[in-house]
Amino acid sequence: MTITTGSWDTPERRALRSLAADFTRREITPHMDEWERDGAVPRSLHMGAGELGLLGLSFPETVGGGGDLIDLFILVEEIIGNGGSPGVCAALLTHTIATPHIAAAGDAAQIDAFVRPTLAGRAIGSLGITEPGAGSDVSSISTRARRDGDDFLVTGAKTYITSGVRADYVTTVVRTGGAGHSGLSLLVIDTDSPGFTVTRTLDKMGCRCSDTAELSLVDVRVPAANLVGAEGSAFAQVMPRLDGERLQLAVQAYSTAQRALDLTIPWARERTTFGLPLAQRQVIRHRLAEMARQVTVARVFVRDVTSRYVAGGVTSAEVAMAKNTAVAACESVVNDAVQIFGGMGYIRENEVERLYRDARILGIGGGSTEIMNEIIGKNLGLD
Repeated sequence: MTITTGSWDTPERRALRSLAADFTRREITPHMDEWERDGAVPRSLHMGAGELGLLGLSFPETVGGGGDLIDLFILVEEIIGNGGSPGVCAALLTHTIATPHIAAAGDAAQIDAFVRPTLAGRAIGSLGITEPGAGSDVSSISTRARRDGDDFLVTGAKTYITSGVRADYVTTVVRTGGAGHSGLSLLVIDTDSPGFTVTRTLDKMGCRCSDTAELSLVDVRVPAANLVGAEGSAFAQVMPRLDGERLQLAVQAYSTAQRALDLTIPWARERTTFGLPLAQRQVIRHRLAEMARQVTVARVFVRDVTSRYVAGGVTSAEVAMAKNTAVAACESVVNDAVQIFGGMGYIRENEVERLYRDARILGIGGGSTEIMNEIIGKNLGLD
């Protein structure tokens, strides 16, 4: 699928929206409760999305993809807006953080082994950065990869790894050299390798259909041919791509807020208390108006930053502002949605209850709200 770049509203992108919405309503929404209970989405979902070309969005055509980041974000908007969730996006689209480094490095064998099968939906990849003792401080990663002939032997632990339970491979940040950023490298590790173990499936507050793992690696033998890019270049490969991940989380945030608002307005019209619909009570009307304002501001700002990011004209500080703006709007709107639904908003069968829980991770993942403010502060010259 080739999508025209530029505006968020072109004939091609309207067709993409229709395709994504139909796929979500048919293949995702009816199964959400089941997947939330199971703690994972099925591999068949990846296959179905891959067959439609939806997993290739934002990847070059040369590796089996098509379109740019805006096209990917339209998919995110439609998944959440039609009854999916941030959890589904995390599970189905983990490859957008696991495989871009491999595609960009340009090694034909790696692209054939990992990228093409993933974009086709036949393989699942994860990104392994976070460790029990190293969260956002990438420079303190301690998972060690020592050279042994034509291989590396990898020992260490990773945690909070999205899709780590189901993954066929993990693009892993390891230490091949000395201390600091320059000692870090990227290795693609097959999860069926001896010594690789999923030690725990993490039981989370929200995004429950997105499996999240703790991983143990004990002398895992990895071919040196699985080194992504040059040895010692992991930091340079990973850090610039964080802005794209943060923008995707911002899109998830305003899309979640929009979905909560879309569910709340009909409820306010239909729910009658003391002889009047909730929507006719000024306190509720004003709250809904404020919810709509917050969603609109977040969406317009994030889309503008995204468009300029795609064109190469945006700073990391602007990305941080976009993420924090969307997350703040989302947290406020989903909270108000639950409040307006009242007791029904607290019941698991109600979608706004799930949106409320799922939203909480958005201010933590991809760099916390506090870290985003640090980035903004540095841009203001506060150091």
